[in-house]
Amino acid sequence: MSLLRSLRFFLDARTGSLPAGSLRLQSPQPRHTFHAASWLSASSSSKELLRKLRQKTGYSFVNCKKALETCGGDLKKAEIWLHKQAQKEGWSKATKLSGRKTKEGLIGLLQEGNTTVLVEVNCETDFVSRNLKFQQLVQQVALGTMLHCQSLKDQLSTYSKGFLNSSELSGLPAGPDRERSLKDQLALAIGKLGENMTLKRAAWVKVPSGFYVGSYVHGAMHSPSLHNLVLGKYGALVICETSEQKANLEDLGRRLGQHVVGMAPLSVGSLDDEPGGEAETKMLSQPYLLDPSITLGQYVQPHGVSVVDFVRFECGELEEATEAE
Repeated sequence: MSLLRSLRFFLDARTGSLPAGSLRLQSPQPRHTFHAASWLSASSSSKELLRKLRQKTGYSFVNCKKALETCGGDLKKAEIWLHKQAQKEGWSKATKLSGRKTKEGLIGLLQEGNTTVLVEVNCETDFVSRNLKFQQLVQQVALGTMLHCQSLKDQLSTYSKGFLNSSELSGLPAGPDRERSLKDQLALAIGKLGENMTLKRAAWVKVPSGFYVGSYVHGAMHSPSLHNLVLGKYGALVICETSEQKANLEDLGRRLGQHVVGMAPLSVGSLDDEPGGEAETKMLSQPYLLDPSITLGQYVQPHGVSVVDFVRFECGELEEATEAE
C-alpha cells in the first residue's frame, strides 16, 4: 500500500512499539580474567562502589570491576576510564564498518518553546532502528541540534530556518558540558550495536509571536525515557503565520504536516494558483490529503492562517538519491 493511501485511511493508527529490553548500556566482555586488587574486598563499601558505577554507566560487572581496579577505587576516574575504553572500541568498529550502506534509521522531532528541530540518523537495518540504544542516539542528536539553535542570538521579527549536514552535525557538542561531540556518541553507538550508522542531517525552525510550527511524524513512536522526542520514518514541519492565537492550531498544524508527508510538495505556492492534480508540486494547489475534492489552500483559508514554509524529511531518501545518481 502506498504511503499516500496509508495516510488517507490509517492516519489514526499507531505503530512501532518499542522492543522489550533494559535501559542499561552493555559493553563487550573483555577477553581476560582480572584478579581483584587488594582494595576490592568483599566489604560492603566495595560492593557499593561497584553497584554505583554499574548503575551510572550501564556497563557490565566485569568491566566496572576492571575500571575500579585500574583506578584504585576512585569512582569518578573509573567512569572516565570506562568511557575512554568504550570510545576506543567504538572508533575501531566504526572504521571497519564505514563502507556499509545505511538506508534504515529514524526521523526524530523535538519541540521546545518557540524552537522545533527535525533530525535524521541512519543505520543498516530496521531491527537496529528499533533498539533503545539507537533511539537514545537520535535523542542526543536532536538535543544537540536544539542547543545549537538556541545558542544562536538573533532578534526574530519573522521565522528563521536552518539546516545542518552530516559533518556539521558531527561537530556539535553532545550536551551543555561540551565535553564530547555527537561524533563521539556516534562511535559509541556503533561499538555497542555493531552496525554502521550516520548522522545524516538536521533542520531547525524558530518562530516569534504571530507564527506557529505545525508538526507530524508518520508511524510515530514514543517512549517515556525519551521525554518529548517523537520518532518515525517520515517527518514534517509546517510554518504558519496567524494574526491571533487560535485554540485549534495544534490540530491544524498536525493535519498540514500529514499533507506534507503524504503529498511531498516542493514549494508552498499561492492561493491564487490554479488547482492541480496529484502530480502538482505546489502545496496550496495540491488536492487536500484528507479531502481530495478541495485543494489544501481551500482547506486552510477559512482557518485564518497563512502557510509560509515547510520542511519534509523521509528516512533514507538521500541515500537512495545518491545511489540513483
